[in-house]
Amino acid sequence: MSGPRRTSVLMTEDEALDLVRDGMTVAIGGFNTAAHPMMIVRGLVRRGIRGLRVIGSAISGLDLDLLIGAGVADEVVTSSVTGEALVSIGPFFRHAAESGAIRVWECDEGIFYAGLRAAGQGLPFLPWKAGIGTSIPELNPQLKVFNDPFTGEELLAVPALRPDIAFLHVARADRYGLAQHEGSGFGDRALFRAAARTIVTTERLVPNEHIRADPAKTSIPYADGVVRAPWGAHPFSSPGHHLVDEAHLNEYIQAAEAARKGDRSAFEAYLERYVLGPQSLLEYLEVIGLRRLHELEEWA
Repeated sequence: MSGPRRTSVLMTEDEALDLVRDGMTVAIGGFNTAAHPMMIVRGLVRRGIRGLRVIGSAISGLDLDLLIGAGVADEVVTSSVTGEALVSIGPFFRHAAESGAIRVWECDEGIFYAGLRAAGQGLPFLPWKAGIGTSIPELNPQLKVFNDPFTGEELLAVPALRPDIAFLHVARADRYGLAQHEGSGFGDRALFRAAARTIVTTERLVPNEHIRADPAKTSIPYADGVVRAPWGAHPFSSPGHHLVDEAHLNEYIQAAEAARKGDRSAFEAYLERYVLGPQSLLEYLEVIGLRRLHELEEWA
């Protein structure tokens, strides 16, 4: 007697992007300058998606900054948008937040993860201590101060952060949605548990036997979709595969800084070359060039 048959959840880049509609709440995984699903980010810009509430990682990178600059994001949920040592604050994030062009869901890392844990546990909110006595509840009216019914202590009620869909980039995955990070991927795990559905882009598509050889490494069990995407995190690093492309990020930062000061010409040129022109990941990688990709694999 045969058991239940496993179902492949492989999909194409376009099929993954087809899942996104204007106004959705979309989570973008990764951390700082590592493992952001940039193939998806560029695709959202290319398709002209608008009005997204974007939940980044606790320390988001310039992936969110690009979504802001291209007009995709109306609201961002994260404790920071940064480029690590390259730039302290994303240029578009700084300008949009200061001018009120986007809504910022103010939080620190603890509040951020409390909201994701509430969603992952199917709860409307979770209590949290950090933030009491600060201006954070004033800046974010969705955070409610209340008294613990047992001790009377003041606490914050952090509402659940529930993405309609989460996009994550992983080191390897099989066709059935079992995915493994190189490293902990702890932030991505929280986004996966909170989201209604999760799509992973993967550096390597591997046989199920490869996953079962070390099941403890499985960080995302049964994603709803898997897209084969070697170099899909570029220009950010992909742990275990390639380094961050600092030269490319500096090109973006210079264009974004000029746009923040009123001259969008360099940013529009950046968009045309790297985002709007290439119609797929492979076309994007052709623009980057084999020589540069090879250089980023050098770990010495």
